[in-house]
Amino acid sequence: MSITSKAELEQEERKAGKDLYSYQKGAINKIFKAFDESRDDYHLLYQLPTGGGKTVIFSEIVRQYLKNHDKKVLIMTHRIELCKQTSKMLTEFAVENKVVDSKADLSDQANYSCFVAMVETLNNRLNDNKLDISDIGLVIIDEAHYNSFTKLFKFFSQSFILGVTATPLSSSIELPMTDNYDELIVGESIESLIENGFLARADMYNYNVGLTSLVVGANGDYTVKSSEDLYTADDMLSKLIQAYEERSKGKKTLIFNNGINTSLHVYDTFRRAGYPIAHLDNTNTKKERAQILKWFKNTPDAILTSVSILTTGFDEPSVESIILNRATKSLTLYYQMIGRGSRIYKDKKTFTVIDLGNNFYRFGPWGDNLDWQRIFKSPNYYLDSIISDEELESNFRYEMPDELRKEFGNSKEVYFDIQKTYVDSIRNGESSKVVLERSIEQHAKICVENSEDVYDALGLAKMLGDDIDFRIQRYTKCISKSTYNFVEWLKDDYRKKLNSYLRTNFDSVFEDIHGYPPED
Repeated sequence: MSITSKAELEQEERKAGKDLYSYQKGAINKIFKAFDESRDDYHLLYQLPTGGGKTVIFSEIVRQYLKNHDKKVLIMTHRIELCKQTSKMLTEFAVENKVVDSKADLSDQANYSCFVAMVETLNNRLNDNKLDISDIGLVIIDEAHYNSFTKLFKFFSQSFILGVTATPLSSSIELPMTDNYDELIVGESIESLIENGFLARADMYNYNVGLTSLVVGANGDYTVKSSEDLYTADDMLSKLIQAYEERSKGKKTLIFNNGINTSLHVYDTFRRAGYPIAHLDNTNTKKERAQILKWFKNTPDAILTSVSILTTGFDEPSVESIILNRATKSLTLYYQMIGRGSRIYKDKKTFTVIDLGNNFYRFGPWGDNLDWQRIFKSPNYYLDSIISDEELESNFRYEMPDELRKEFGNSKEVYFDIQKTYVDSIRNGESSKVVLERSIEQHAKICVENSEDVYDALGLAKMLGDDIDFRIQRYTKCISKSTYNFVEWLKDDYRKKLNSYLRTNFDSVFEDIHGYPPED
């Protein structure tokens, strides 16, 4: 039986309620083995990638637990959407359950053996003694990497706690998961799920972005303000729409941003370009959110720009493209965002990921073989090994977009190493100014190589804006002088000198290249 047909068969069995995927049954057996062999207050953590079916697994665990134990179950989530999804899945598994939300009437709680609650609501109910938890034997925590759950552990000192997450790395460096869980069970890897037809494979594309202007906040991630300053700039919005048109045009696309203002700028930019797009953030009403998500589901080439709100509790398998229009230092967020496109759907076997935040460099490709046990046991060791933005950017190399590279098809090489040229010039006792002079000569050469006359060459020079800006940034880092006004002056001066060089030297450069002068 082929991999695809095997996956399809198991999907049909799952829909019919007859069976689970083989890896899901294996996970359940491991979890119950730990349950049977451990003390009553054992804390177990289970990891499985987004799209692997964590809710399915713990719903079956609840069903089996209630069948074989004379105790009750409580499931905790951190968002109301997850509460509703979890309750619905439990019902599919024939588990009657009660959602403990802010409006819940708990007068009939004795009639239920399973409760689903959002963490903050549950905390209030427990502090007010409104919910009887004396008979709770099993507590399941969804998205367990969030720290909001740990304050409730004191209420369940005699319960078996099962945390489930795609990324067993705490959202706070001060509260490592190993302090709250005794053991980690690692589930099926992303690569294995892809190979066996349970997840789609990511085609990943990155566009180098200068991030040194970003500021890290108290939560360990980039601040919204510094992100919005960078990502609302015209050049970043242009880079975003260029990346979309190159890799995702016509595909159902999710764009993740860090800040509402950025998302609104993205929305306006795409609307002006004539693309079907909607914006969603946590200020939208439930009705607006439902309408937007329905439009997104039913529109094949829809674009939805949002702010973190769709990283959890959102499942739309028809998504074909993910754009990370932000940088993050959170491995969990990185995996959550990309995971929104990983679910298989009809003939979809792959999906596109565009990274505009250097996240691929920071964390490695999505689905990389991460050592989750080591990350769980030594999170500081992992976090300390993440490369800084300065070091990341020092290794960048400008690559022309495919369409632009075709314009320079007669040139074997279009790259120019500013840093190496700078080092060589200093060693030779030359002024650093020769670096830009040689860069201009090389730019002029590739323009002439692909032109019949000086006007063609000047037209090509206009297309080199991103490359020129990259070289100037590299140069200013070399000379340790990078004030905004100085950098902007250098960029403008470089363009003027390149145009002047072409006008003055076109004929001689052309003859050096071809061995004959250009035709009059």
